[in-house]
Amino acid sequence: MIPRLHPRAHSPREPLAEALGRPLSTNEGLTEYTVVAHWPGLDYYTPDDEQRTWTSIDWAEHLEDPYLEHPFAASPDEDRRAILHLDIRLHPDDRELTGPEWSEVAHRFARAAGIEVPAAAVHGCRWIAVHAQPGRLDLLANLIHLDGTWHTPPTDILQRLAGEARRIEQDLSLVPARPTKRPAARPVPAASAQLAGVLTQLADEQAGPLATVRGLVEHTAYRIARQPGAAGTDTAHRLQLIARRLHAIQQDLDATAAHLVQPRGAAAPAAPRRTAHRRL
Repeated sequence: MIPRLHPRAHSPREPLAEALGRPLSTNEGLTEYTVVAHWPGLDYYTPDDEQRTWTSIDWAEHLEDPYLEHPFAASPDEDRRAILHLDIRLHPDDRELTGPEWSEVAHRFARAAGIEVPAAAVHGCRWIAVHAQPGRLDLLANLIHLDGTWHTPPTDILQRLAGEARRIEQDLSLVPARPTKRPAARPVPAASAQLAGVLTQLADEQAGPLATVRGLVEHTAYRIARQPGAAGTDTAHRLQLIARRLHAIQQDLDATAAHLVQPRGAAAPAAPRRTAHRRL
């Protein structure tokens, strides 16, 4: 499970379209199978008799409302880009999660990112979680609270997201994102460490060049799959296979980097000896 934090945006429309894999629409309603979770305060502000099946445009406007209600709200450094976008991708060999599992994952990542605070559920950030593409979940939030204050995400948000991903993998029996690395028993030559750093950057799931290429290939595959005709379906399938091969290359590069920093001929840890201890 790989979380990726996107640069903040001024509007939720483009991130929502990316999450859906298609343009926003005033005609297509998004059911609870697509919007699998949202901020708890929505239940307090939505009348019981109001239609719950909103279109993608409705959801975008819902996330935009804090901008209109608080036109002067800004971050401490006067930044008005209030839309936070986080996507989470499963390992290619993972099973598809159920609806309740996707909802649980969404709430856990929302808490890890600091946008859902139980004590401030009603007056906190507006956010939604969208599951519209296989093996992927997108979290979108407006950092402007209902009272006009600006929510600043924690400075260690990436570490929190990565830690929560590892815990979710364990709790839901999912495939770990990367192989476990064994610590080196001896000092590593500087040249090997430098080359390992280059390979690690290439394999980086957050900002590596292969991650960018893979994301574009996956996005193109989902867009083509929405087009009618068998030719589009076949092309989308081929692109998905390419994306899987790219992910395998990332894993191979990461494993190679780990091998570079593992000293050759490092001896396995010796079994503990039974020795007699003298009393002082």
